Amino acid sequence: MKVLKNYINGKFVDSKSERFIEFMNPALDEPLGKTPMSTREEVESVVKAARDAYFEWRKVPGVQRIQPLFRLLNLIKENIDDIAESIVINHGKEWNAAVGEVIRAYQMIEASFTVPEYQKGQYMPNIATGIDEYSILEPLGVFIMIPPFNFPAMIPFWFWPFAVATGNTYIIKSNEQTPLAFQHIFKYIDEAGFPPGVINFIHGDVEIANQLIEHPDVVGVSSVGSTPVAQAIYKKASSFCKRAQCHGGANNFLVITEKANVEQIMTNLLNSLFGNSGQRCLSGAVVMIVGKQSFYEQFKEKLLNATKALKIGYGMDKQTFMGPVISKKSLNNLHSQIQNGIDEGAKLILDGRGIKVKEYEKGYFLGPCLFENAKPGMTIYDEEVFGPVACLDRVDNLEEAIKIINQNPKGNAVTIYTESGEEARFFRDEIYNIQLGINIGVVAPLAWFPFAGARNSFFGTLRAQGYESVKFFTQERVIIEKFHGSTKIEWD
Repeated sequence: MKVLKNYINGKFVDSKSERFIEFMNPALDEPLGKTPMSTREEVESVVKAARDAYFEWRKVPGVQRIQPLFRLLNLIKENIDDIAESIVINHGKEWNAAVGEVIRAYQMIEASFTVPEYQKGQYMPNIATGIDEYSILEPLGVFIMIPPFNFPAMIPFWFWPFAVATGNTYIIKSNEQTPLAFQHIFKYIDEAGFPPGVINFIHGDVEIANQLIEHPDVVGVSSVGSTPVAQAIYKKASSFCKRAQCHGGANNFLVITEKANVEQIMTNLLNSLFGNSGQRCLSGAVVMIVGKQSFYEQFKEKLLNATKALKIGYGMDKQTFMGPVISKKSLNNLHSQIQNGIDEGAKLILDGRGIKVKEYEKGYFLGPCLFENAKPGMTIYDEEVFGPVACLDRVDNLEEAIKIINQNPKGNAVTIYTESGEEARFFRDEIYNIQLGINIGVVAPLAWFPFAGARNSFFGTLRAQGYESVKFFTQERVIIEKFHGSTKIEWD
């Protein structure tokens, strides 16, 4: 069985670990290979390689630091299908979503080309007679990234291109469930010609993550995961005086008013609810219908009919809308959450449990599930359900919708569907969530904008992507200078 390799100091190297985790094809319930849980000595080796490389890399001019990123951009564009296939077979994602993920990944590289512009700093001449003041944005050292399973190709790109473009060096710990995509990507990183030690990849689990966070030569950590995981990483990193940006879980609301164009939004709405099998922090969790009961009933019927028509299957079939969930453990947890929702008093009006996909009967499939009569206070309504499960709720007016959403402890994203500019503007001004969609499903900001998150959906001060990411990976040094001219010393 294939055993994955670490990428340390510019070379693929076998791990000496005797501890392994099998990574699976979730549509087939079959192992694809083994991921080594790297040794403490390998953690020391990868950090040393990154630290040693930093002292030279930081001195390389910014316009030269982005040259390997230019080459990598072209290599990824030329090999989209190769990377997308590795996502589908290891994660279970539908083909079009896997391709879209790779496109989002290389857009991060494109955004990182602006780093030399962002890194110019500030200058103010003559702040006092003959005195100038200016600042420069300097790199800090070795950073690490702890990724989730659900976007195995894209999410590390939220961080590392910005980190290395600003002059830092980087270590990505693989996700032990979905390591295959980035193993493929490192083939192209290797070809792109980064100096040894600038960008590294090490396999491991939470034990390896903790060793990396605690290492004295690591200056910062980026992560994406559930809210409890994000909190734990943030607390640990902070306790060791490290910079940290930790994106957590979400509970996203999709608000539909009577002034929405229901026919036009349905495809967008379905993708927000069930794309990636609901396994994303930008998945819609609660569909909140604003208006009369008759409007609610009409909308519910259209949503149910559209949802029942979705094709569920293996992601390599390009007609598939929704693939399996990541693991048997995840499937069992989802079944438990669904049953708990029923026990709490919510009504399951569409039950996707027990679905069998022809030729993939062993796969970890769960069909779309929809609840109604779910209300705040119920776990199924308030907490993140990382799968194709959503709740329908009806409220009388936008004020009531806004109050419920603003009281939710998570604040990742929210969308309103309406053709009324007045409704949209009122909603925009009153909602707390800092990532807002108007007639666009739960929105994912482009690489040039920060990836938002508030309250229990983000821990830190500077977020992923764009200029905030550049600020996270640099510190601003301020210089005040004055020159007096040459002075003749009498005894010369």
